[in-house]
Amino acid sequence: MSRQSVASPAMEGITPIQQMISSCSGALLTSLLVTPLDVVKTRLQAQKNPLVKGKYFVYCNGLMDHICVCENSKGWYKAAGHFRGTLDAFYKIVCCEGITALWSGLPPTLVMAVPATVIYFTCYDQLCAALRMRMGERAQEAPLLAGAIARVGSATVISPLELIRTKLQSQKQSYRELTNCICSAVQTEGWLSLWRGLGPTLLRDVPFSAMYWYNYERGKGWLCQRYNTREPTFTITFVSGAGSGSIAAIVTLPFDVVKTRRQVELGELHVNNLSGQVSSSTFSIMKKIVTQDGFRGLFAGFLPRVIKVAPACAIMISSYEFGKAFFRKHNQERILGQLQSTNT
Repeated sequence: MSRQSVASPAMEGITPIQQMISSCSGALLTSLLVTPLDVVKTRLQAQKNPLVKGKYFVYCNGLMDHICVCENSKGWYKAAGHFRGTLDAFYKIVCCEGITALWSGLPPTLVMAVPATVIYFTCYDQLCAALRMRMGERAQEAPLLAGAIARVGSATVISPLELIRTKLQSQKQSYRELTNCICSAVQTEGWLSLWRGLGPTLLRDVPFSAMYWYNYERGKGWLCQRYNTREPTFTITFVSGAGSGSIAAIVTLPFDVVKTRRQVELGELHVNNLSGQVSSSTFSIMKKIVTQDGFRGLFAGFLPRVIKVAPACAIMISSYEFGKAFFRKHNQERILGQLQSTNT
């Protein structure tokens, strides 16, 4: 049995709508379970870039990695001091801010995570199936290309919503004012301002996605061969997702650190109603981090990112594959029932 034959059944007997529903359930479950780990990771990364006196964070939305600051007003957490590590950050956040602080900004996280996940996973499956048919002998490399393209598409679509939501939070507006906020941003800064900060996001997420899907499909195929099964089990998809996610998270962590720092700067611009661009490029920020903190600074938040990404990837892909298997079985039973009724 080839690895290609193991992966291909996932696309048989399931519609794009059913793929979307499967990815929605995975996004909801993942957001609820891993947001605390991502909040800790973001806080550890952000403390490497001290804020000006009188400024502090007002908002963090967990999975979407977005934070902003306000000046001379109450923030979303009390100063908890310097975090010495992951466990210390958990302890201080819970003690100083309450356990609910670990789910800071969860509602807007869900608003962003669900459409992003639907676009991403559905596009990946459709692209991967099409590429496998066209690439012939190199079909095993299709997940690499499909994952990268799908991530570019989803990140580009979601990026304007992410920046708009930051402005809504910093100015204490409601979601009903979203249309007015879009018009205001476009009039003052132009359409391209809605995609500000997209570069660092793509530098982190596109390599992550390409590595993740390639390693996931290869790992899933290898495990299916090892255990002599054509359809991957829940355990196989869980282990494959956790392993491939961990590898991709470690390799792309420096870009994640840069993205966090840049978003702090963007948050300050929004709070102070400044329209200027963040001057530092991605690699300039990386050079500054190395100068200030050494190469270890590029891997700030290493442990919480890995222990967040591994279960997040495992939960997301397992629930997604489970949903697809459920719909595939449902479709087969429906078709079989229709055939039986026709014959009778």
